[in-house]
Amino acid sequence: NRVVSTPKHFAIYGIPGGGRDCYSRTDPHASPQEVHELHLEPFRIAFQEAGALGTMCSHNDYNGTPVSASHYLMTELLRNQWGFKGYVVSDSWAIDKNVKFYHIVDTEEEAVASELNAGLNVRTFFEQSEVFIEALRRALQKGLVEESTLDQRVREVLYVKFWLGLFDDPYVKDTKLADKIVNSNKNREVSLRAARESIVLLKNENNTLPLSKTLKNIAVIGPQADEVKSLTSRYGSHNPNVITGLQGLKNLLGENVNLMYAKGCNVRDKNFPQSDVMYFELSDKEKEEIDEAVEIAKKAEVAIIYVGDDFRTIGESRSRVNLDLSGRQKELVRAVQATGTPVVLVLFNGRPVTLNWEDANLPAIVEAWYPGEFSGQAVAEVLFGDYNPGGKLSTTFPKSVGQIPWAFPFKPNATGKGFARVDGELYPFGYGLSYTTFEISDLQPSATKIADGDTLTVTCKVKNTGSVKGDEVVQLYLNDETSSISRFEKELCGFERVALEPGEEKTVTFKVNRRAYGMYNDKNEFVVEPGKFFLFAGNSSKSTPLNAEFYVE
Repeated sequence: NRVVSTPKHFAIYGIPGGGRDCYSRTDPHASPQEVHELHLEPFRIAFQEAGALGTMCSHNDYNGTPVSASHYLMTELLRNQWGFKGYVVSDSWAIDKNVKFYHIVDTEEEAVASELNAGLNVRTFFEQSEVFIEALRRALQKGLVEESTLDQRVREVLYVKFWLGLFDDPYVKDTKLADKIVNSNKNREVSLRAARESIVLLKNENNTLPLSKTLKNIAVIGPQADEVKSLTSRYGSHNPNVITGLQGLKNLLGENVNLMYAKGCNVRDKNFPQSDVMYFELSDKEKEEIDEAVEIAKKAEVAIIYVGDDFRTIGESRSRVNLDLSGRQKELVRAVQATGTPVVLVLFNGRPVTLNWEDANLPAIVEAWYPGEFSGQAVAEVLFGDYNPGGKLSTTFPKSVGQIPWAFPFKPNATGKGFARVDGELYPFGYGLSYTTFEISDLQPSATKIADGDTLTVTCKVKNTGSVKGDEVVQLYLNDETSSISRFEKELCGFERVALEPGEEKTVTFKVNRRAYGMYNDKNEFVVEPGKFFLFAGNSSKSTPLNAEFYVE
């Protein structure tokens, strides 16, 4: 469709350090192996395999070199090794950032030169354009940037513009067409499907869920129950049609159910973020709000509590030093649970949460993330069984911030037991429950020996052994028995989501290619080392009952 996508931020941008990343995302502590195999690999796929023609350079440095001045990342790796043909645009920062923040150069013209020479094409920043242009002219006059380098940076931008056809047809004929396409019925159906499929059922003790539609009195509680602003992105258009949790229940259940609503508390208390590190007594108003929620919970057959993050506790520059529910949300949940009314916890949030008490004391927990326009509808459908959740966690939920980084995959023995230490995670990578049961069987690689460069076909069977239709996400993991440097003990190399009717069985096929069994060695070279490899299949990183092996010759 001649669309240029711009994956960002390139690169190593999302590794917070104890809540200290703030506006600069500085000093990501990651080994070259982790950087290449985990943080850079999604970008490589986007550029090499999917054909993305833009990227945004990130704020941070890596190993002391700002990414904006990294010739290795923006030229040697991105263009020379990966064959990237597009443009690199800066994030918005001052022209003298490499002078005043990183102290790697002395002047503005040296700062401009450091970025253009490294491979930056387009400069975005909150200053008049002539500030940059004048510094660039001085850099050219002083010989800090060769005219041939400037020509090349311009050539790379023009390539994309010609590819887009902007010089043949530069003007948008129908300025309202994009809105019509984005908000078309077809794309709204995709949005609803995405909302449904992303929801993860974390706990469902004694089949608390799905709830019965014969319930007459339901307490709907929490700061996220009827909140719109937190469900929209500050970097996107604010859709006025977002369905809240409360509205989703009303739409699904109609007038036959008495829905009692109380906010209970805000996502943040007046002392936030200081309340992340010390306790403050509840104010009279906070007590009243929690008491109101407790009173309606006492009258209800079930209490659905919507908690999570708002626009001030999650997002860019919003890293916290605590992963518990913020503000008074913990107190609210515990007060409602103490009434004896069954509690279903729903999370609208953007990061893992430490839910140790909630997991131990509540019968049902639903991770909804930020599902978009159809947030409340999708959650309501899951709660009352109109949709069977099949989502899986794309990140690990730790038990404590003291375990961070607790990110899959792990090095050998990294999750072993130790004295005076909390072991294990709360919910592992790839985890997610269902209202039905599945059986995965018959893991079969197409060959036991392959050559470097071959793609191995692997199949297994998955069967719905329960009584309702559902989705299972079958996951395939790989382990290298022996390698020149220590590899991760279990690496995800494939996953397939399969929809199955009760009793239905399907065969799932995976392709294990060179990028899966290959590795980056200690020279940052991607190589394949011969030897034995193990395959594991299951429905989470911690539940892989099937295994097989193959050799690379």
